[in-house]
Amino acid sequence: MPVSKEDEWPEVGELVISTVTEITDYGAYVKLDEYGGKEGFLHISEISSGWIRNIRDYVREGEKLVLKVLRVDPARNQIDLSLRRVTQREKREKILLWKRSRRAESLIKSAAQRLGMEIEEIYGLISEPLEKAFGDIYGGLEAAAREGAGVLIKAGIQENLAKVLAEIAKEKIKPTFVKVRGILNLTCNKPDGVLRIKEALLKAREGISSKGVSVNIYVIAPPKYQVEVIAKDYKEANAILKGVAENAINVITSLGGQGTFTPESG
Repeated sequence: MPVSKEDEWPEVGELVISTVTEITDYGAYVKLDEYGGKEGFLHISEISSGWIRNIRDYVREGEKLVLKVLRVDPARNQIDLSLRRVTQREKREKILLWKRSRRAESLIKSAAQRLGMEIEEIYGLISEPLEKAFGDIYGGLEAAAREGAGVLIKAGIQENLAKVLAEIAKEKIKPTFVKVRGILNLTCNKPDGVLRIKEALLKAREGISSKGVSVNIYVIAPPKYQVEVIAKDYKEANAILKGVAENAINVITSLGGQGTFTPESG
């Protein structure tokens, strides 16, 4: 969907990007960037769980905040929001999604100009197939920047539209890669246990043939080994990390040993 949803109202529990417009002694008024600038209110009691001496120590006019929707009353044109109920993780994820949505909208505007189409028409043609295939629209455009129009056509996008989107994506998106890690713990009490662990580590990569993916395994200190996967996105990277770990554990188990895996958070 486009970044701006002027005719819609947010749902209770939803995270929204908001800009502070006015600060009072009892809270702050904000505009909801994703909902056509609709006004919301952040009461002082929802800014922080601790005592607040000066609201401006926590929020400032013009500042963008990630807020959680507490109540919505369209009849009264009222939206009540909370800052203190938003976790750091929720904040990071929401900002990332919002930035990706804005980037996608910018690219779609360029495509609309080249094709002489309405932006809403393009959204209607690409939203569902790209979200289904890549998780979100920008994910599909990132894939097109790396691999060309073919990935969009395969996802169900019309050929002429796919080619224009891919051209624009290649012009404006610098392909990025992500890195995920985890710790394998492999033990084997057999006389040749060290060799069996080595075999498990060598076979851990079997079946991993995704294009542009790097898998590395480092010795931390036996029995701990770090597995590192570099891929195009977190979904792919985590799936491959899980597969490598399962391969290693299955092999060492079949050879009379034991294995566990712990993904690293961050």
